[in-house]
Amino acid sequence: MKTISRTDAQSRAEPAPAGANPANAEPGRDCPLCPRLVDYRLSVRAREPDWFNAPVPSFGSPDASLLIVGLAPGVQGANRTGRPFTGDYAGDLLYATLLKYGFAAGHYGARPDDGLTLLDCRISNAVRCVPPQNKPLPAEINTCRTFLTATLASMPRLRAVVALGRIAHDSVVKGLGLRANAAPFAHGAMHDAGAVRLYDSYHCSRYNTNTRVLTPEMFENVFARVRADLES
Repeated sequence: MKTISRTDAQSRAEPAPAGANPANAEPGRDCPLCPRLVDYRLSVRAREPDWFNAPVPSFGSPDASLLIVGLAPGVQGANRTGRPFTGDYAGDLLYATLLKYGFAAGHYGARPDDGLTLLDCRISNAVRCVPPQNKPLPAEINTCRTFLTATLASMPRLRAVVALGRIAHDSVVKGLGLRANAAPFAHGAMHDAGAVRLYDSYHCSRYNTNTRVLTPEMFENVFARVRADLES
């Protein structure tokens, strides 16, 4: 696990979007930056007008020490509810784990008005808009990374980032200014960028858990390590 100095990491980190406020680095409801995602968003909005159907904002306080980064909203999950990992299976495992390790309080009811709160934790996505078949294109990932970079910059107390899956990992690595070959993705791996440590996990998707690529124990072990490190 190689440590990169804060100065070196910041010098290599990608800039925030032009005109973005680092304290509120969220795309607008009708963000036009990725034409394919715009077309898909509008088609789902026409079919399901009562759904959120917009770039999903980060959930939790920017003063948090922990940021969790997923891939993108699911069409019937966060794209429907407007809160990351809310309304589909991935959220069941994620929020149960956060509750277990003291990063959340309340009850997860798979809806944004369930009263669940995050404790010293924030959740975002590498891509803020729902992609067709849950597969964003490389150009879309690169475009949306400007918002992720601004999100990272907006968190003055940030000490830990958990990346859920390789795409989230790669975007966080670039957002933190790390070199890709110095921080390869592997479940359970850790990479330091100055005062921030990146923790890798397989994504908590139904597919990964059904195929036993990721077990609840494997997932919990990542957050147990984060909790121990933050308390050390």
